[in-house]
Amino acid sequence: MQKHAIWHVPYDAMAYPISDDRLEIVLRAARGDLRRVEAVYTDRYTPHARTSSTRLWIAGSDGLFDYWRGSMKLQYGRFMYYFELQDDEKRICYGEGGFSDEPPQDEPWTWCFQYPCIWYHGGMDDPPKWAQDAVVYQIFVDRFANGDRANDPPGVSRWGTLPTPRSFSGGDLAGIIEKLDYISSLGVSCLYLTPIFLSSSNHKYDTIDYYRIDPHFGNEDTARHLVDQCHARGIRVVLDAVFNHSGYDFFAFRDVVKKGDASPYWKWFNIHGYPVRTRPKPNYETFGPGIWQMPKFRTDNPEVRDYLISAAEHWTRTLDIDGWRLDVADDVDQGFWREFRTRMRQIKPDILIVGEILHDASPFLRGDQMDSVMNYPWRELCLDYFARRRIGTADFADGITATAMHYRRQTQYAMWNLLGSHDRQRFLTACRGDTARLMLATTFQFTYTGTPYIYYGDEIGLKGGEDPDCRKCMPWEEDLWDLDLLEHHRVLARLRAEHPVLRRGDFASLIADGPDSPYVYARWDDDACIVVALNNTEEPQTVNTKLVAERMRKTHGLEQWASMPMKQVFSLHGDNTGQGRSDNTQASMSAVGENCGRHVVGLPGMGAAVFQVQS
Repeated sequence: MQKHAIWHVPYDAMAYPISDDRLEIVLRAARGDLRRVEAVYTDRYTPHARTSSTRLWIAGSDGLFDYWRGSMKLQYGRFMYYFELQDDEKRICYGEGGFSDEPPQDEPWTWCFQYPCIWYHGGMDDPPKWAQDAVVYQIFVDRFANGDRANDPPGVSRWGTLPTPRSFSGGDLAGIIEKLDYISSLGVSCLYLTPIFLSSSNHKYDTIDYYRIDPHFGNEDTARHLVDQCHARGIRVVLDAVFNHSGYDFFAFRDVVKKGDASPYWKWFNIHGYPVRTRPKPNYETFGPGIWQMPKFRTDNPEVRDYLISAAEHWTRTLDIDGWRLDVADDVDQGFWREFRTRMRQIKPDILIVGEILHDASPFLRGDQMDSVMNYPWRELCLDYFARRRIGTADFADGITATAMHYRRQTQYAMWNLLGSHDRQRFLTACRGDTARLMLATTFQFTYTGTPYIYYGDEIGLKGGEDPDCRKCMPWEEDLWDLDLLEHHRVLARLRAEHPVLRRGDFASLIADGPDSPYVYARWDDDACIVVALNNTEEPQTVNTKLVAERMRKTHGLEQWASMPMKQVFSLHGDNTGQGRSDNTQASMSAVGENCGRHVVGLPGMGAAVFQVQS
């Protein structure tokens, strides 16, 4: 037994409540090392009482580890527990005190893991339920649509002109309202807008006034009309909160520039001398090194906290928005976000709070700060697998498991799984213009655990390099659109809407046996099962359905579906010319196991198939 690889801690993503009396637990062990894992538990205040036990099952594996998962239930949710581990040779016990042949009998509480008390809070620590069902559409407001030319900034560029860091194109809230039918036709149910508050830039991440809509975008009435029109279509609205830093012309910073340490706002920022200088480099802390236009707030200052959170409270009430995306959230004091969450949930209990964090975000997703984050590690895996071709199927599947296991299971269903954003090269450009690669990646995006996230224009084949090229204007001439790609997104959204298991079901990799192997995985719950097969090579491949059935029988929860027939409900016909076509199909396909007398499913190069297992 490889003891050095075995790990468990009674908190974060390894021990968390899923109800008032049930605790989900995860144990990590070396891949392929253990044969059986059980958790033995009792009430922590009755250490010598009769114990209960529950079996753990492998929830996923990466290149090094298996992750065993199970749950324990006690009336009062006060757990004392240890694990019984079995490999091919022996049984051993594992607790907080380490490894032992048997747990100590005299004072077992000193050796066992402890989970003192479940505070489930009625599920308020979990993401709102609607987030699991959402399809997110991100809009960079200045570049999406110009609905009111009367509010255009001076010197606005002709629509479609290549953007520069300082150019304006005239996009506004009225333009978004005009295009809501288009957005709705994509199956979108959550609209995320980059900042809309007063700023001197095109991106608005340097806020001047947190209580005023930028007049080049519209006004408060326009913003409320947009939210109302979205709600009428079943679309929720998430706004961007820029609380790490302000713009240089923000009133408090201007007062500091004028008065120095005599300003009542001196301690709102980290100023390293007076007078305040911007050159040759700023003598105050900024967002990023030397970005003088964006002085960084001291978000540990109670006055700063109250001012900024009060602004968020104002707009949450005034506009009736449904969530906030938090810019550079990991640069902000975590106490700020705890207060922010408490005050937002008092206004709207199902408000969604999403952080922009580019790495492992587990410290922020404990249920006391954020509900979700923009899942950039997931995006990097998709780039390396589908776009850059730097990793093969086995490494991709391992990476997907490792990334997911950083987070509580509830959180995994609300992660914003993005392929593109306003801060990164567009995914199609990373694919070197190969639409088939993008279509395969989006097939995975819409059938994997979490929230699909579309960056405006990606659905019609818009290309772009790094900022500002990734922020091009949305072309509204349909002859410039890739209509197959657009229909592909619509088909996938319908598929996800028609099959709740794709939004809420468990996930397991079934086949990922080498670098060029097809990738086959399942989504399932007690009522339904979907099997997805992807071919990330240009050559046709086959999937052995007998092997799929065998892997399903070895996966806890999937056994009941392993002998049932499958019906294809979606197919992607890729090829090596950079084109592709997707559709919903109802053709009868070979069944899992013996049912149709066939044991092979064919996948075209860069193709995919989605099967509904028939109960």
